[in-house]
Amino acid sequence: MCGRFEVLGWDEVADVVRVLEAVSPVNVMPDWPARLVGAAGAVPTDAAPGSAVDVVVADSRGVLSTLCLTWGFAAEWSQRPVYNTRLEKAMGPNPGMWAGPISRGRCVVPARGFFETHATETVRSPKTGRNIKRRYRFGAENEVPLLLAGVRDETCFSVVTTSPNAVVSPVHDRMPLVLSPQEAVWWLRAPWSDFANGWHRLANRSDVALISRPVQPAAPQHDSPFEQTSLF
Repeated sequence: MCGRFEVLGWDEVADVVRVLEAVSPVNVMPDWPARLVGAAGAVPTDAAPGSAVDVVVADSRGVLSTLCLTWGFAAEWSQRPVYNTRLEKAMGPNPGMWAGPISRGRCVVPARGFFETHATETVRSPKTGRNIKRRYRFGAENEVPLLLAGVRDETCFSVVTTSPNAVVSPVHDRMPLVLSPQEAVWWLRAPWSDFANGWHRLANRSDVALISRPVQPAAPQHDSPFEQTSLF
């Protein structure tokens, strides 16, 4: 489960798309900066379900651009936004609400880092004095942006999750599907037939280099009223 992550500044999101174009076999968008359409105003430090976030998308020609979407899908059976998508559920025999987004709405969510809550470890809250579960931050070893796999529709997106690697597993039993630049381009541009046959290679994230650190109860800064159980 991923219920919080650090967002990038606008210039950093632009750099991410330039990197993805650079590793692409064919640069189909040489005039890319003119096509940016992002959120206006200041960028918050971190995002929680309900936040507006700039994500990277590809059109039918493979042209990359950005969309500002709300984190979390509405579902009739849930009073809370559904903001995580299990990769194996979306690609399984009964994908449910994820059938359309995984086949036609794959996106990439640039992030500086993501947060997971430890199952048992606690720390005292400076606000209430009570023990609360400890959060951990995960980021790249060199602090380059992480490329999180996502799925979307016209207005919202969800972060795709998979089984954790050795860094995340001591804290949580799920982690975001972190992609390399080459994998991100494939995630965005692969025809459905190719994706349906090759998605399994993304499930194992053991080679993704991450660093974890505990965070103080006051961080991250953006509080969310939503806490999602492991439904997917």
